[in-house]
Amino acid sequence: MSSVTERLELIETNSETLSIERQCALLQVNRSWYYTWRNQPHDVVDADDVRVMHLIDEIYNLAPFYGVRKITWELWNRHQELVNHKRVARLMRVMGISAMVPGPNTSQPHPEHPIYPYLLKGLEADHANHIWGVDITYIRCGSTWLYLYAILDWFSRFVIAWELSDNLCVGFCLEALERGLIQAIPDLHNSDQGSHFTSRDYLSLLLAHPEIQISMDGRGRCMDNIFTERLWRSVKCEEVYLKDYQSPREARQSLTAYLNFYNYDRIHQSLDYQTPAAVFYQN
Repeated sequence: MSSVTERLELIETNSETLSIERQCALLQVNRSWYYTWRNQPHDVVDADDVRVMHLIDEIYNLAPFYGVRKITWELWNRHQELVNHKRVARLMRVMGISAMVPGPNTSQPHPEHPIYPYLLKGLEADHANHIWGVDITYIRCGSTWLYLYAILDWFSRFVIAWELSDNLCVGFCLEALERGLIQAIPDLHNSDQGSHFTSRDYLSLLLAHPEIQISMDGRGRCMDNIFTERLWRSVKCEEVYLKDYQSPREARQSLTAYLNFYNYDRIHQSLDYQTPAAVFYQN
C-alpha cells in the first residue's frame, strides 16, 4: 500500500463521477485527513530556501530556545547568509518549529480544537508506559525535507513508534499512534497544543482508550517535553547530519536502522548505562 500522502494526492477535488467521500473510501484514507492535507499551508520554497532551512535546523537543534531574531543573527554573523527575519520566520513556519520559550504565536492550536490541561507538574515517570511524549521534528533530505513524528516512553527513553512524512498532514501521526497503541496503552499521553495533537481524529484514537489521561504542554513551557527534545538532538547529531539523505527512501531506511540501534544497543548514562529496550521490557 502506498503512503497516506501518495493516496491523498490521487484524490480529484472536482471529479464529476466520484465524490470526495467515495474517493477517500476507495483509497482507504480518512476524509478528514484529506481536508487537513488540502488546507495545509504550502509556502513556496526554492533550492536556496531549502539550503537555508538546513542551516536553521542545525542552529535550532543546538539552541531550541532561539527565536526568529536570534536565528537570523546566527545566519548573518556565523554563516554569512544575508537573510531578513521575515524570510527566517516564513521558513521556520514551513519547518513547523518555533522557539521553546514564552512568546507570541507559539504552538498554535486550531481555534476549534479542544485543549487539555497539563498533568505532569511534579510528576516523574516511574514505570514503562507511564508517560508517553510525542512530537514532530524537521528532517533534512537532499533538496527537500521530511517530518518525523515519534512516541517516546519517558521512563525508559524507548521509541514506541515513529513515522515519516513529506508534509504536515496529520495522517502520518495517526498511523504511528495506531501502531503504538497496538503495542501498549500508556497512563498519560503528553503533547504540545499543536493542531495535529488537538485534531478530532488524533484525539479520537486516544479517547477510544478511557484509561489514557491526555496532557498538553502549556504555551511557552520549554521544559515540558525535554525528553523528546533530547531524542531529537540524538537523532540529528548521531544520524541525520552524518548521513545527508538524498531521498525519502534513503532517509526511511537509515532512520529505521538508527532508531533500532537507539532502542536496543545505545546505552544511556541516565539509565545507568542500560539500553532503552532493557529498561522498557524489564518492567
